[in-house]
Amino acid sequence: MAPPITLLTDFGTHDAYVAMMKGVILSRNPKATIVDITHSIEPHNVKHGAFILATSCSYFAKNTVHIAVVDPGVGSERRGIILKTPDALFVAPDNGVLSYVIDQLALNEDGVPDDETEPTMVRLRRGIEAVSITDPRFWRNPVSPTFHGRDVFAPVAAGLSLGLSPYEFGDKTDVLTVLPNLKPVMDYSGDVVGHVVHIDHFGNIVTDIRSSNLPPGPVNVYVGSTRIDGISRYYQETEGLAALLGSSGYLEISLRERSAAAYLEAFIGDEVRVAGIS
Repeated sequence: MAPPITLLTDFGTHDAYVAMMKGVILSRNPKATIVDITHSIEPHNVKHGAFILATSCSYFAKNTVHIAVVDPGVGSERRGIILKTPDALFVAPDNGVLSYVIDQLALNEDGVPDDETEPTMVRLRRGIEAVSITDPRFWRNPVSPTFHGRDVFAPVAAGLSLGLSPYEFGDKTDVLTVLPNLKPVMDYSGDVVGHVVHIDHFGNIVTDIRSSNLPPGPVNVYVGSTRIDGISRYYQETEGLAALLGSSGYLEISLRERSAAAYLEAFIGDEVRVAGIS
């Protein structure tokens, strides 16, 4: 049985772009099972896409093929790549959209320096396979310079789902692009400083702060000038704003039966601070 193919994009559902990608996949592999992770990534926000991809891909069967297209540099010199991990295959532009996958699976040999502010190239650990997609035999013809999702990534993913080796599609590489500032940091005062990385359908604010990043003991959580006392166990535990650890293990801010993001006027990229109470 062919492995499923997942799609994650910033295309939205208003236009036919997602359907076109599915059409290309099914024209190459009519028996393909296609699963939409989401098409509501904030437009051009590579880090947002990287986070959602990494928090969802582990729930799929081994050898699933994941396509991630958040690609503001489409048509430029940026590469298309295939990344093979012990559990899955990823097809994406080499622009950092696989950053959290690389980080969580400890595939990065050297790490990203703390002072980096721009995407940087990192070397993968030995035994992890990556391929630059360079062989045009597998692409749609002609290839649009503005739609590699349809013309390059979709047909490549279909070929992988049919059992073709990643090395059929191009040349091996051991360096990939990773975004900076993937993890929260501790500031001079000992506070944990993270950022909003996702706002879900309910208006819950999801941060990049994990339980392992929290200071020991009781804490206060700050979103801008708003303070939230302590960590709750579940969404309905408090009447107002609550900080809690969500289902993916990351710190969230919620507001009972309302949108915390709207109430706090919070956006992806905003700072969230956690301070221990002495």
